[in-house]
Formats: sequence, structure tokens, C-alpha cells
Amino acid sequence: MSARVASYGPHHGEEDPLRGWAGSGTIFFSGCNLRCQYCQNHDISQGHAGADVTAEGLAGMMLALQDRGCHNINLVSPSHVVAPILEALTFAARAGLRVPIVYNTGGFDSLEALALLDGVVDIYMPDMKYGDSRIARRLSRVLAYPDANRRAVREMHRQVGDLVVDRRGLAVRGLLVRHLVLPGDLAGTSQIVRFLAEEISPNTYLNLMDQYRPAYRAGQNPPLNRPVSREEYRAARKMATQAGLTRLDGRGPARIPN
Repeated sequence: MSARVASYGPHHGEEDPLRGWAGSGTIFFSGCNLRCQYCQNHDISQGHAGADVTAEGLAGMMLALQDRGCHNINLVSPSHVVAPILEALTFAARAGLRVPIVYNTGGFDSLEALALLDGVVDIYMPDMKYGDSRIARRLSRVLAYPDANRRAVREMHRQVGDLVVDRRGLAVRGLLVRHLVLPGDLAGTSQIVRFLAEEISPNTYLNLMDQYRPAYRAGQNPPLNRPVSREEYRAARKMATQAGLTRLDGRGPARIPN
């Protein structure tokens, strides 16, 4: 059993509780179960960059990242390669893998796949991309994204709860949600922040991202042909705080294990 890997190595651009001081041990898988028309990594997500790696080889990458001091193993775009990941983790655990496992996903995950990951994944990091299924279909070529995404996030939170960090500020377990603000409110931010605050937890760690820039086929899908304005991002932050979220971009209370 194999998975196609585009690259792997320490990543210092992730959220603070993941990157720490030594980096998050990211493994970027080629391919994706979404077809986002504005993807900045479209050569990886929608192309064939990288090389096929056996489960044993994947386990070796995980152990090498741990040996380099990475604080976690960060599996990027893993939804379509769950089976080889689980096989690799078996090999890696037997060989001494002990750092947290991060499941870094576009958020379009089946409950069947998540059931297999229960007790295996320590930190779930899903995107919540859209509040409207019609926009999801147009921009990411996927049906019923909001419903599937919300079911997945509920299950992820059931498994791991709110994000927990240790006394060094490093994430050890829990849910961390990413939401990319899009021009023209295409992402449906108000619907997503209300869902998180009311149906998941007001203590949900939400990274509300402002770095959208036109890429790939964004020019064919206005208003994606322009960056997010400061006013749009300020409005999105206001929506999140008014919804009652207390850990916007990680600020606010965090439970510390004894």
C-alpha cells in the first residue's frame, strides 16, 4: 500500500501551538478530494507532483521528522490516503514514534474514515471553507460540502475535544479549525462562526485567515480575482467575536494538562 508524497520536512509557518520553536513535521500528500479553483498549491493538490511511497517509507519519514525535533507529525491533505497512513503509523509506533499526530484536512471527510482514526489522531485541523453548498460546488467542485464538513467537525470534536496546549505552549490534543476569509464573503463566515460557537464549543481554537491571494483559476471566478480587503477581514473578525468564540487565532483561555 502506498501514498504519493510531494514533500516533507519541518514547517515553521503553521499555527504557534504546532510550529513551536522546532517546526511542525509536515508531510504533504499529492492529490486532494477537493478541486478548489483558487488553490495556491494546485500543482500538488490537483497534479501529480511527488513520488509514491510505501507505508514503510512513510513511517520512515515520520520517524526522521521526530528525530529532527519536530513537535508533531502534520499530515497535509490526508483524506484520500487514510489506509496507507494507518498502516504507516503502525510501523512508526512500533519503532518509537511518540509525538502527536495532526490530521490537516480540507474538511471534506467521511464519518467512516474518521471512525478509523478515532484514538489514532491527536489533533484535528480541518478547514471550514464554505457556508453555502452552491458556492462550494462552483469553487471547489464538490457536492454538499457544508453538511459533510459540519458532520466531520462534530465527530472530530467528539473524539478530541477543544485544543489543549502544554506548559510550553505546544498543542497536545484537540480541534483547531481554519477558515480562510474570501472576497465578497464567498466563504460564508457568519454561518461558520455561529456553528462553531453554538454547536461545537465557544472555546474552539479558530485561525481566521486573511492571506487569500488570487491563484490558479481565481481570475475566472470574480470576485476571487482580488485579495481580501482590510474591511472584509475586520468584518469577519467581528462576526467571530460577536458569535461568542473566545479563542480567535488562539487568543483566550487554553486548558493546561496537569
